[in-house]
Amino acid sequence: MYLTEEHALIRSTIRDFARNEIKPVARELDEKAEFSVELTKKMGKLGLLGMTVPEKYGGQGYDYLSYIIAVEELARVDGSQAATVAAHNSLGVGPLYYFGTEEQKKKYLPGLCGGEGLWAFGLTEPEAGSDSRGTRTTAKPADGSWTINGSKIFITNASSAMAKGVTAQVITDKKGEEKELSVIIVEKGTTGYTQKPMHDKLMWRASDTAELYFDNCTVPEGNLLGKRGDGSKIMLSTLDNGKLSIAAMGLGLAQGAFEMALKYSQERQQFGKPICKFQANAFKLADMALKVELARNLLYKACWLKDNGKPFGKESAMSKLYCSEVAAQVADEAVQIHGGYGLMKEFDIERFYRDQRLLRIGEGTSEIQRMVIARHIGC
Repeated sequence: MYLTEEHALIRSTIRDFARNEIKPVARELDEKAEFSVELTKKMGKLGLLGMTVPEKYGGQGYDYLSYIIAVEELARVDGSQAATVAAHNSLGVGPLYYFGTEEQKKKYLPGLCGGEGLWAFGLTEPEAGSDSRGTRTTAKPADGSWTINGSKIFITNASSAMAKGVTAQVITDKKGEEKELSVIIVEKGTTGYTQKPMHDKLMWRASDTAELYFDNCTVPEGNLLGKRGDGSKIMLSTLDNGKLSIAAMGLGLAQGAFEMALKYSQERQQFGKPICKFQANAFKLADMALKVELARNLLYKACWLKDNGKPFGKESAMSKLYCSEVAAQVADEAVQIHGGYGLMKEFDIERFYRDQRLLRIGEGTSEIQRMVIARHIGC
């Protein structure tokens, strides 16, 4: 219902790229916890870093479903590279395109969409996660500029050699307990803005995650993104879009884990026959295939709603929740089917089992998604 020949071509192209370019180096990059500039530039040349941005700003002009299919295919092979693309498109480029002035779009989008660099979205802080209004970072206006003080944490694409800047949620005014939240653009290299890479991660070890610090960081007043006080509006819109990309990562990971388990079960012999012939394993694989298909249909429906200008907030939350939990369930069963080998780093399922764990936390926890869905259904 939702797929066209163009969607099929995009899937085929990205699948080949992931198989030929990413898969051979994914395990090594994970073990070294190394962000790959080379792979990221290749993904930029392939058009993966500005998929839904119109061509007039340097993007590809694809619909959102095309982008989601691309993320799905990357995650089918490696969560780290999928995370780089997803965070850049949904959280980095997205707000600049949807809320930027014409001047801001022309200044930032062509280079970011062309693969010259990556952009980040700074929301999470040590005291602000699920409670996004817990933001403490401040921006004070003075003499045609903003002076920013505070910090962010767990920010993707903010500290590598390709990082170009961040769009940060800040407090621009406060009356009592009421905060005026706005969003401000901060370019890498701005005095007072520093980035510290975060190491020793369980998952997405080849993606770039950073802590950000603003110490009397001064930027021009024209760096305000959208209207002053629209921070929550921009943040919620950005997260609705971002949930779809995290859902795509969950779907792709589940698909990849299922395929690994199926292949292994067809080759592994016990008691004189392949282990997929035993009902206990056959039923596991049947349930895995069912869950992956249901997840795909739910996510693609949400994308269809977005692409056709219809409300999709409820379906976005449902997709993020269901796809991330399916990823956990399928990865767990895939390890079980692999037995002891599933616990060894020489088998990719070990990496997939680690990578899935973030999906129920990032872009809003599973608990928060249930709260969002409950509100949509009138609870």
